[in-house]
Amino acid sequence: MNYRHSYHAGNFADVLKHAVLAQIITYLKRKDQAFRVIDTHAGIGTYDLSSNEAQKTGEWRDGVGRLSDAELSAELKAFLAPWLEAVETLNPDGGIRHYPGSPKLSRLLMRKQDRLTAIELHPDDAARLRSAFEGDFQVRVIELDGWLSLGAHLPPKEKRGLVLVDPPFEADGEYDRMIDGLARATRRFPGGTYMLWHPIKADSPLAAFDKKLIALGRPRTLTVRMLARDNTTAPGLNGSGLVIINPPFTLEAELKTVLPELATLLAQGPGAAAEIRMLVGES
Repeated sequence: MNYRHSYHAGNFADVLKHAVLAQIITYLKRKDQAFRVIDTHAGIGTYDLSSNEAQKTGEWRDGVGRLSDAELSAELKAFLAPWLEAVETLNPDGGIRHYPGSPKLSRLLMRKQDRLTAIELHPDDAARLRSAFEGDFQVRVIELDGWLSLGAHLPPKEKRGLVLVDPPFEADGEYDRMIDGLARATRRFPGGTYMLWHPIKADSPLAAFDKKLIALGRPRTLTVRMLARDNTTAPGLNGSGLVIINPPFTLEAELKTVLPELATLLAQGPGAAAEIRMLVGES
């Protein structure tokens, strides 16, 4: 599965991932103490939805495009607010042309004392990312394999923060790399919050992945999965999944309230659904 993100920016998978990312950062800001966001597969930062790539697939129209004028419950509106406000900041003239990827979204939500480490392996993307944050002393851009950063860049000196792992799933073995990366990272920085994204396709090894997460045994391991359509027969990307270690204490209950509604709003066919499970509880 080639997931070069310029084709997919703003799609239903991004909606889930970025709305939850924004909520976690908002939660971290409740304390005055500084935090760091480490984004291991950062991409280019901001995406132009009028580009040839975005227009070719049009996936954003069934993602962020559906939510700009949708009628939302008060609970879902509040949950999406930090993310949607960041999108609006990039589009001051209205509409949705520019979409914030995870490093840009994180930066828009940070305070002056907070920091971002954005890691990207692809040389051209890393150069664009570096250019986008040129002169910003709160952001460090590193050209590096993001999987290596789970050892080399932890723990952050702030001793608080979020590690976002959002690989492109272009190579085999990404699920096992997630387990291995989590094992290493959480030994070095056990108090951090970790959010890992994965696609949901008909052949995704979700049951085996869950067993490995349970065997890893990290306290407070939450899985969040949203299907846009049935996952037993349809080809391609049918859903979006997150693994969150040490989530904010309010997040599980909030997601159980709002995610079924979000799945309905973003449905692309029969079988749209939401599932939130605490695979491993408190130690």
